[in-house]
Amino acid sequence: MILADKIALYLEDVEHPIGRIVNLLITGLVLVSTGIFIAETYPLAPDLRSLIHKIDLIILSIFAVEYILRLIAAPAKLKYLFSFYSLIDLVAILPVLTGITDVSFVRILRWFRILRLLRFIEGKALLGNLDREDSSVVTRILFTIFSIIFIYSGLIYQVEHPVNPKFVTFFDAVYFAVVTMTTVGFGDMTPTSDAGKLMTVLMILTGIALIPWQLGDLIKQVAKSADKVNTVCTKCQLSSHDLDASFCKRCGAKLVISK
Repeated sequence: MILADKIALYLEDVEHPIGRIVNLLITGLVLVSTGIFIAETYPLAPDLRSLIHKIDLIILSIFAVEYILRLIAAPAKLKYLFSFYSLIDLVAILPVLTGITDVSFVRILRWFRILRLLRFIEGKALLGNLDREDSSVVTRILFTIFSIIFIYSGLIYQVEHPVNPKFVTFFDAVYFAVVTMTTVGFGDMTPTSDAGKLMTVLMILTGIALIPWQLGDLIKQVAKSADKVNTVCTKCQLSSHDLDASFCKRCGAKLVISK
């Protein structure tokens, strides 16, 4: 096996033991990096702030190495460079590549790291033996809601925090995003800057565009599942099969139909 194929196997194939570990580690680093940014919005001791900043730079460096490895493994490198996931990865590691870490607009770009998790929802799921189609639809809906609230909270915090005394921490921005997205609208927190108002409008429009569309997919999946039977495959443990199925649709093993 050539080097590029081996790299692709370890980075993309989550059914391979090493590939699964690598992908779970990357996902964990995304979450840790995001947690660090949230922590930086709160008052911290100088020593602790310096420590988490160093950890953050190490994680960003790992992302940069991963980006280079994915580029090496890509069969069509030019196509990969302009692909959706490649652009997300590039945005995530931009502070390391440019050497800029303290400029406000670069800090905003760091929030797009969370979109890297989309890579692990599509294709082969990391959710064990759950039915792939059902788990994929449900996970996408939850992830979409989480991403809209989380990313826009970060963006709104960045533009409102310097000019609006009500946006003190990241949690304040999350509170505002949830209240706005659920149309509760208490009115106790409102954006004052033009950029904050624009981000709020974009957040609402994004929710209106994405959430109903994915709920439609869920309804279609529920209707499709109505014609299935709960027969567990003894080999791969898949439980959802067509009513007249004699073999597992995932692994091909013969099904034991209980009477």
